[in-house]
Amino acid sequence: MLTPFEIRILKSLELGREYRIEEAERVAGISKDAILKGAYLLKEKGFADVKEVVKKRYRLTEEGMKYLEEGFPEERLYEFLKERGEVSLEELERFFDKKTIGIALGWLKRKSAIEIRDGKIKLVKEIDFKEREYLKMILEGKEIPKNVLKEFKRRKLIVEEEKKEIYVKVVRKPDVELGEVITDLTPEIIISKSWKNKEFARYDVRIPSKEIYGGKIHPYERIIRECRKIFLEMGFTEIKGNYVQSAFWNFDALFQPQDHPARDMQDTFYLDGYVEIPKDLAERVRLTHENGWITGSTGWKGKWDINKAKQLVLRTHTTAVTIKYLAENPEPPQKAFCIDRVYRREAIDPTHLPEFDQLEGVVLDRDVGFRHLLGLLREFFAKMGFENVRFRPGYFPYTEPSVEPEVYVEGLGWVELGGAGVFRKEVTEPLGIKGRVLAWGLGIGRLAMLKLGLKDLRRLYLPDLGWLREMPAKI
Repeated sequence: MLTPFEIRILKSLELGREYRIEEAERVAGISKDAILKGAYLLKEKGFADVKEVVKKRYRLTEEGMKYLEEGFPEERLYEFLKERGEVSLEELERFFDKKTIGIALGWLKRKSAIEIRDGKIKLVKEIDFKEREYLKMILEGKEIPKNVLKEFKRRKLIVEEEKKEIYVKVVRKPDVELGEVITDLTPEIIISKSWKNKEFARYDVRIPSKEIYGGKIHPYERIIRECRKIFLEMGFTEIKGNYVQSAFWNFDALFQPQDHPARDMQDTFYLDGYVEIPKDLAERVRLTHENGWITGSTGWKGKWDINKAKQLVLRTHTTAVTIKYLAENPEPPQKAFCIDRVYRREAIDPTHLPEFDQLEGVVLDRDVGFRHLLGLLREFFAKMGFENVRFRPGYFPYTEPSVEPEVYVEGLGWVELGGAGVFRKEVTEPLGIKGRVLAWGLGIGRLAMLKLGLKDLRRLYLPDLGWLREMPAKI
């Protein structure tokens, strides 16, 4: 039984003639996909032959095009030496950049064309350069010697590209006349009775149907939405802030000393920009850092530099957003959370990225304490599906006491998911915050890895359609 596409191909293409698939598409008057499908079906039935030919072609890189227009470095230096004779390296640097000189000298020495003695470069052999001619031939699609091709690839002057061409050839025609086959029974066909004496396409209902993948939310986005829903249901207000913050809100307002290792260039993305800070806030924070002000602390005992506090940074945590919110809303009660992107100069590996999402939260009230913080986090993790939770003592410059929450995952053991604690007086009092503040920061990426069973954080950001299709619509 032949399909309408197969019949169209057999009727349109000449017996024994080979057609490129694009040409067959024009001759048969049907789409490329239909031609391909019909051609392979005809091949299985012995009516056609399908051939795939992979052709390699080469394209000049940006550097290759530059060499074609301006000449190879060694060619330019060769012409320079022919005009000047013996020259010193210092003299060369007045006419060529160091990169060009390095490349040119290396290739001319390889060709035994120069001699370097006592800092002087002298031409000792004449050379006929054909490299630019070969580049032009590549640009025109012509073949060049394989050894030259290999050298150009090594020098990154060309890149190799592959193009697959498909050819179809009808090798046999059916013995019977090819008639029209009805594939879809429409109301028009039924009313006109034109279906009479026509053949209907047959379908094998035992063949598995093509799997259809419906649209769904990305699994990572679903986890972020789940976290947001939990905190909204617990009565929290969601807040947002700028990616770019002053070092004052990112570090200083949180009583992080200005010589703290986390503030170094290797951890923080600093920007070439500065902003003004309210003088009253800056003065209270300065006194707190230097001598404790009226908080009962001794401070860090160092000199606080307001210019460091004014510098802009890509925020390293969303605590910069929550502390600013509390400074603007210092009266209790306050319950707020922020889910957003943060940036750190991290080396990329399966568990670290230079940018990632953080879930930050604060509770401001007069009669809250450490046990309320632990209970709140236990409730959140339970709603996320983690029943076994424990808290290990931790250290952060702006909270005391401080803990690191951990959840138990079968096969992995205890996994740390962030940090939490109660804001110190050195944080709250200079900003005029009235009451105690419970605070926490959790890495959503790591939480998502546990929920989705991933071992590599980078998987969350890859455009892997196969993995996305296999993920259930609800986790």
